[in-house]
Amino acid sequence: MTHSLSKRLFTTALTAAALLAAAGAAQAQSALENIQKSKTLKVAIPTDYPPYGFVGPDMAPQGLDVDMARLIATKLGVKVELVPVTSANRIPYLQTKKADLVISTLGKNAEREKVIDFTAAYAPFFQGVFAPKKLKLTSFADLSGKTVAVTRGAMEDQELNKVAPSNVDFRRFEDNNATMAAFIAGQTQTIAMSGAVAAEMIRRNPQAGAEFKLLLKDSPCFVGIAKGEDALKAKVNEIIAAAKKDGTLDAMSKKWLGKTAGDLPL
Repeated sequence: MTHSLSKRLFTTALTAAALLAAAGAAQAQSALENIQKSKTLKVAIPTDYPPYGFVGPDMAPQGLDVDMARLIATKLGVKVELVPVTSANRIPYLQTKKADLVISTLGKNAEREKVIDFTAAYAPFFQGVFAPKKLKLTSFADLSGKTVAVTRGAMEDQELNKVAPSNVDFRRFEDNNATMAAFIAGQTQTIAMSGAVAAEMIRRNPQAGAEFKLLLKDSPCFVGIAKGEDALKAKVNEIIAAAKKDGTLDAMSKKWLGKTAGDLPL
């Protein structure tokens, strides 16, 4: 092979590589463009997590997360397609492009940041351990030997696993309704869940005599976005910032949680 031919082949290979890289970059930034072209925003939302997302009497999804999904779609000038998810499949739905955004009480942590991106926070959220008033729980050590109901893959499942004694008996269920049903039926002594969902559970089941016992984590809600979708992330952050400034986030939080959003992290 002559030197000139080798040089031409090398130059051609570099050009091809550059074109592939450019195409890859364009594809990585295409979510916002695709949303604008299709006039549809696909948002993964919960339907078993009141007051964030649940099915109302008319069988239509409602809640804080649903309102947030609709707000973003309205500001983008497109219609919203609500995609029901569970705690376990909400991130895979984002990664496989079944959803453009995840607005499903999604907390941010280092492990999740390896696989998806997050916007600024849009709503408050915390996880805790709840149990009947008669059960004494003043520290995580008091959970030793006790049964706890958790939703598989949820933030409270992960957080409690970090601090619970090794002999805690975790009873994991596939969705929040099954988790709550097990606790209310007396199948477990305690339950780990979000404060908002627990409040609804306690309101509906006063006979259980449940109350807040231990704080697991303050974990505000963030919108999840696929890695590399910087244009979409910037646009959603712009919408969140405006909603925070004009009081929309506070009003939304007040409507569903009974308190304002407060000072949310970026």
